[in-house]
Amino acid sequence: MSDSKADDSSVTDSLKPESGPIVHPVLDSRDVDVAAHLIAGKEVVLDPEEAARIRRKIDWHLMPLMCVLYMMQFADKTTLGQSAVLGLFDGAHINQNQFNWLNTIFYLFFLAFEYPQNLALQYLPVGKWMSVNIFVWSVALMSHAACHNFGGLFAARAFLGICEGAITPGFMIVTSMFYTRQEQSQRVGYWFLMNGFAIVMLGLIAFGTLHISGGPLEPWQWLMIIFGIITFIVSVLFWFFFPDSPATARFLTPEERVLAVERIKVNQAGLENKHWKKEHLIECLKDPKTWLFFFISAISNVTNSLSNQRQIIVKGFGFTVEQTTLFGCVDGAVEILVILCTVTSATYWKNGRAYSATLAYAVAILGSILVNALPNEKFGLLFSYWISVTSIAPFVVVLAWVGAVTAGHTKRISTNAIVMIGYAVGNSVGSQYWKAKYQPRDHIPWAILSACWFSTAVLIMVLRFYLASQNSLRNNEPHDAKYDNVYVNEKSENGNTEALKVDKEFLDLTDIQNRDFRYVL
Repeated sequence: MSDSKADDSSVTDSLKPESGPIVHPVLDSRDVDVAAHLIAGKEVVLDPEEAARIRRKIDWHLMPLMCVLYMMQFADKTTLGQSAVLGLFDGAHINQNQFNWLNTIFYLFFLAFEYPQNLALQYLPVGKWMSVNIFVWSVALMSHAACHNFGGLFAARAFLGICEGAITPGFMIVTSMFYTRQEQSQRVGYWFLMNGFAIVMLGLIAFGTLHISGGPLEPWQWLMIIFGIITFIVSVLFWFFFPDSPATARFLTPEERVLAVERIKVNQAGLENKHWKKEHLIECLKDPKTWLFFFISAISNVTNSLSNQRQIIVKGFGFTVEQTTLFGCVDGAVEILVILCTVTSATYWKNGRAYSATLAYAVAILGSILVNALPNEKFGLLFSYWISVTSIAPFVVVLAWVGAVTAGHTKRISTNAIVMIGYAVGNSVGSQYWKAKYQPRDHIPWAILSACWFSTAVLIMVLRFYLASQNSLRNNEPHDAKYDNVYVNEKSENGNTEALKVDKEFLDLTDIQNRDFRYVL
């Protein structure tokens, strides 16, 4: 994949002048990044203090909404696991096998609709499309309360799976559009660690529903309705306040939009391009790192079923329903801590993304071995289980890494889709090995967790070696001047069309086409 000549053919053709003695190639406006229309022909000087001010303004407008939504989407999909100890089995007349399939169904529909969702994110405004999905999601969640059999829950979980396909990929796109590669790991960590807050909130509200007496609804039904209403409110807030890109963000002035685009120029990946490019998809499918990310995502998420089974696991250690519900809050606190530590390490440890993720897996493996090896002492088992929660952190690093090493909007969209398909495959399989016959100690499932975490850690180190070798190869190549002087036709204020120079970073080039691109490690 180091030789980009074959993959550049369509781009090279588009750079050829149509006729006449044109000195520099001129591209059609739809072939370049949307950022090119903002800064083409402009000499922008970005002061470091001004850049920091823009970043803070972006943080204050994006992070609260992203964090609240990610907290709700995780809480919503894990309400099923919480409901397992709140009367779901009796109230909805399902058994352990059907419970496992409800989790699998969620991810099968997520899998089936993942690429269509990513195509929608390319063609449609990102913020608005996510808002629509959040709205449908909230209605589907509240519908759980009306279900009294496996068939009804099947339908509700299917809609949740379809809608979630837009959330994490949408967040990955938005994070890569607004933040530099150096900043992305922390920002992904900020919205992903809200999973921990979701668990804390879920535990407290679930504990409260246990004390609702009288009336036609059971505790698990109240849980679904409460979280559905909160999610509905979030969908409305997203529609009105969440931006689609820095180029159109209403909370930024026209001058600030230019500076926001200039700020992320260092990524060499642009913002977005609503024109789908076949050559980007082909390159994505041929790129080895795409499939390394796919298998990392798939294998690591075989173990994500731990989040839906955690209440059953902890109750199996010998705790009461009330104790199990409250201990779920500690799960969330542990998750917040380990994600924060891991993404901070990945950000400030030079070229340390892979090392930070692998270290977190080493801690998780220790926890899983202890759960399997310790005698039946419930507090020792509980503490060991909390150690294993560290396994959630490496996937956060991987999500940020995907956006940081992939350029070209169609390629980035396609890579995100493949990574999330891996996520869905892993989660679909993951629910099936938690069998009633293994309870209460679940020795076989915990052994599977250990094996998956070890395999993923090895793949992460292989990925790092591959990216480092690609950087070394490019460092030894002569400079590729093909895209140094490229122009795009833009309409001026007087209505005339003129050719304006576009920086290479905003030509919507892929990371393979742009030989100046270097992979972060």
